[in-house]
Parts: sequence; structure tokens; C-alpha cells
Amino acid sequence: MRPFVFEAHIPRTIFGQGTLKQVAAEIERLNCKRVLLITQDNERQLALAHQVRDIIGEANVAGICADAVMHTPEEVTTKALAYAQSIKADGLVSLGGGSTVGLAKALAVRTGWPHVAVPTTYAGSEATPVLGETVNGLKTTRSDPKILPNTIVYDVDLTLSMPAFLTFPSGINALAHCVEALYSATINPIIEGVGLSGISQLWRALLKIKDVPEDVDARADALGGAWAAGVCLAHVGMGLHHKLCHTLGGSFGLPHAETHTVVLPHAMGYNYSAAKDAMGKIEHAIGTSEKAPQAFWDFEKKLGTPTSLKELGLKKEDLAKAADIASKAQYPNPAPLDREKLLRLLENAWEGNPPEIM
Repeated sequence: MRPFVFEAHIPRTIFGQGTLKQVAAEIERLNCKRVLLITQDNERQLALAHQVRDIIGEANVAGICADAVMHTPEEVTTKALAYAQSIKADGLVSLGGGSTVGLAKALAVRTGWPHVAVPTTYAGSEATPVLGETVNGLKTTRSDPKILPNTIVYDVDLTLSMPAFLTFPSGINALAHCVEALYSATINPIIEGVGLSGISQLWRALLKIKDVPEDVDARADALGGAWAAGVCLAHVGMGLHHKLCHTLGGSFGLPHAETHTVVLPHAMGYNYSAAKDAMGKIEHAIGTSEKAPQAFWDFEKKLGTPTSLKELGLKKEDLAKAADIASKAQYPNPAPLDREKLLRLLENAWEGNPPEIM
């Protein structure tokens, strides 16, 4: 028997095609009169912000904040908060991936304002009460029900134009949430089922998108798998993979999804022998006779994603420091955290070597 404690944290979720127009009704339902639109400073995201402003009505939009960046630095949040208060905002709509959702979460937990999340990637952060923030070069996470968005609006149409360099790392980032959920110390039967479903959906969808990027059904499956991944991340603790990626992102400035992509097969190799039951279920879910870490590494090569920390800009001399940081903070993980093994994992990931079963 495996004992567990489970308490659901799932926002109101609207999923489909053409659902973006429902944002206006959600804002009204939450009694917001002057929402702040949170996005990133690029042409694609700003165009979406202007589209949503037209849907909501200009009178109900207090302003647009395009300051969201990776890893939610505290100084960015402080600046955005001052702006939001100066324009008398009373609600938040995040438009984009994990960076925009993160900034909106950081503002929501500080103000108590309602938050409607409109994801355009497969990050999954929108489904979690978890916030990762970077202060003085150190990224830490916290969980609080007040961080959870009030509503998620998934519109498959918003993902159809997502380029490959965003699609595949974002999808593998989502897969990482499902993978680590399966060997979490706090796993339960419901989340195990959700995690395996998410892995199966994402794996098959990403392969279809590789061949036909505009395949609506494949994009819907990928987005549904990402939602499942977010639900996993919301309900059980993560292990080595996520902690190591937070170290590499927060302390060394590496890009979020790409770092998750490179590290995942190696973190799976580190935990393989200590989590054989979970790894066997993963292998069954993706239909492989290979060991799961190697199967994931081959999968990433097929999708054409980054395969080394070197190409993401990490310096070789920083590997030892990263291993030091990652081994100091102890947390539940199937395999014990050993500084020398962590360094070997990082060296393999830096070089782009196949994952090592440890």
C-alpha cells in the first residue's frame, strides 16, 4: 500500500479553438473593471495583447506591461507593481508562456487581484500555485493557493504559429513535469494517471507536429498534454531535474525551456536505478524498448532541440559551481544527491553526451 494525501488545486479551465473571445466574459465574471495585460516585448506577443484589448474593450484595459522576462527577477516585479498601481489596475491577464504567467503570478500574490492566464506555449505554469522568483542571482520557488490563476483560457489557435524553436523545448519542458511527478515522494494515483496521460499525449503530438506543424489535432493534444503536465506540477513535489534547472537558470541565466530540454535525459539517467518502477511506466507510455533516458535523448535529437549546455552558453568553468549549489539544498529525490555524480551529470549535459545510467 502506498499512502498519500491529495488536495486539488485546478483553476477554472476553458479549452478549445477560438476561445480567446471568452476572456471578456471571464474578466466580467471576476468583477474586474481595469485589467493590466502582461506580455513580453516582441511583435507576436504585443500583437496578441492588442487583440485582447479589442476583445475586452479599451475602457476595461488599464494598460499593457511588456516587461516579462525569464525566471521572474524581483526587480522586474517591483517595477511592474509600481506601474500597475499607478494606473489603478484591479485585475491581470497574462498572455504568453511561463515568463508572462510568472510575472502575473508575482503581481497577483502581492495584490490579491484576479488573474486570467492565456497560455501560448506548453509551459504549464498557468495550472500551478507555484512561483519561481530570482533574487540576487538565486532562484527559489514557493507554493501558495493565492498564486494559482483564477481562470485558464486555452485557445489552440494561438499555438498554430508557434515556431519549432519554441514548440519543442516548450513541449519537453512540459514532459519534464510529468516525468518527475511519477517518482515524486508525494505521488498519488490520480496524478500518476494524469502524468502518464500527459507523457503519452505530448510524445505523440510533438512527433506529429514535427512533420505537420499546422496539424490542429496534434496541437490540441500537445496543449492538453501541457495542461496535464501543469496539473502534475501543481500537486506533487519535483526532484533533481527541476532543482538543477532552477540553479542553471537563476544563477547562470540559461534559457528556461531549453535548459529543461538538455537536462531531462541526464536527470532521468541519474534517477533511473532508484526509480525503476516509474521509468518502466514511462517506457510503456511512449512505447519504447529502450531505457527511458536514452529514449528521451533520441527523441530530442529527432525533434532537433538543443542537446548541450555548452550551446546554451554555460561556461565549462561554471560546472563545479553549479554542482555545489545543486548539492547543498537537500530535497526529496529517488537517488541521493551526490556532488561528484551531479558534476558528472552536468559534464555530460555540457558536452552533449548521451545520458549515463547512474
